[in-house]
Amino acid sequence: MSTEYRIEKDSMGELKVPAGALWGAQTQRAVQNFPISGLSMPAEFIHALGLIKEAAARVNRELGLLDTERALAIEAAARKVSAGEVDAQFPIDVFQTGSGTSSNMNANEVIAHLANHGNAQHNSHANTLVIHPNDHVNMCQSSNDVVPTAIQVSASLVASHDLIPALKHLAETLDIKSEELAGIAKTGRTHLMDAMPVTFSQELSCWSSQIRSNITRIKSALKRMRQLPQGGTAVGTGINAHPEFGPRVAAALQDLTGVKFESAENLFEGISSQDAAVELSGQLKTLACSLMKIANDLRLMNSGPLAGLCEIELPSLQPGSSIMPGKVNPVIPEAVCMVCAQVIGNDSTITIAGQSGLFQLNVMLPVVALNLLQSLQILSSSSRLLADSAIAGFKVREDVISKTLQRNPILVTALNPVVGYELGASMAKQAYKQGLPIKDVAREMTDLSDQELDRLLDPLELTRGGIKE
Repeated sequence: MSTEYRIEKDSMGELKVPAGALWGAQTQRAVQNFPISGLSMPAEFIHALGLIKEAAARVNRELGLLDTERALAIEAAARKVSAGEVDAQFPIDVFQTGSGTSSNMNANEVIAHLANHGNAQHNSHANTLVIHPNDHVNMCQSSNDVVPTAIQVSASLVASHDLIPALKHLAETLDIKSEELAGIAKTGRTHLMDAMPVTFSQELSCWSSQIRSNITRIKSALKRMRQLPQGGTAVGTGINAHPEFGPRVAAALQDLTGVKFESAENLFEGISSQDAAVELSGQLKTLACSLMKIANDLRLMNSGPLAGLCEIELPSLQPGSSIMPGKVNPVIPEAVCMVCAQVIGNDSTITIAGQSGLFQLNVMLPVVALNLLQSLQILSSSSRLLADSAIAGFKVREDVISKTLQRNPILVTALNPVVGYELGASMAKQAYKQGLPIKDVAREMTDLSDQELDRLLDPLELTRGGIKE
């Protein structure tokens, strides 16, 4: 920013603002008061503020509270904010006043500046139509209902437009891979120890089902996220707002975004608590647990290529070591696991923030926005990455799988109905001790024919369940 300044003033007096800045005095005070992290509010949150300000101006115009010329100028300026054209004009640190008042005023000041500038260019009577950030842009609003609404709008949009489509893509990719590998049986594992066989299709169907269950959970939480507290103003009573303002803003936001927003039944809840955000974050934590399970399974199945399980080969994407030539690591599953760890940590922050609803206002709103939107964003991108760069392209090492499966002593479980548990346990121990296939040991220790053993110990048949007799 230029070292040249202009003088701006607010209710507390005058101060210098960079000459090229679109913001005003209240934003500048916040910039100076909170030099904490260097992290500004998420772009999606800023864009949601633009949508809210456009919707508010439209509704105030329709209600006859704001003259048409001012309203249209505010709407046009707000669209620049929601379109991301002025993201650089929102410099305030995330760790600011807990209500997010500074960010709301940042939006009000930028929009007023843009609206006045545009009005001055197109209206010869501009001097009589000055647009004030509080009186006009913030009409019928308070930071206390705008900021929670911006959290809910931005989170709903990212979840609807990015996360859910990414999860559907991941589930569909798993389904395609599952169908491709339907006829291949492998050793199942419980406690990381050899267990009865499963097919790759069955293993991947578990992952696909986990993802689809997460979609259902997230969609359920979004129903509450779409119930907006706008119209409650300072404490939930709606002071200084038209009684129809909140429902009309929700309808306008639906029109602007295509997402079904509605006015909250109880505005006090939406302002004093962040329960809806805590709920959604909890569902994102559940998704993180699911993705970490899938990513770690892939890492273990890929382990090797000689001394590990060696069941699959993930796509080779980059050299894996600065000292060991030829080493290739499972970088995508590792990245996904780190995303999951971040999301779980974000949920802890959001949980603590959710507990900070003191009387009529939650006072950790900016940090809720930061962590919730980050979780949504990184889960969206990593889910697509996992689908496209790991699952879609991995290859099965059928030679290794077949050899391991033939020597799996736990296959003796299929003989339980015929020979009983005790004899089966003896055969399993003998097979493991001698390093022999269970079929060879069963031939020596029972009177079952080779034909009967082939039928009872067919790995693919054993994946179909039931009692083998």
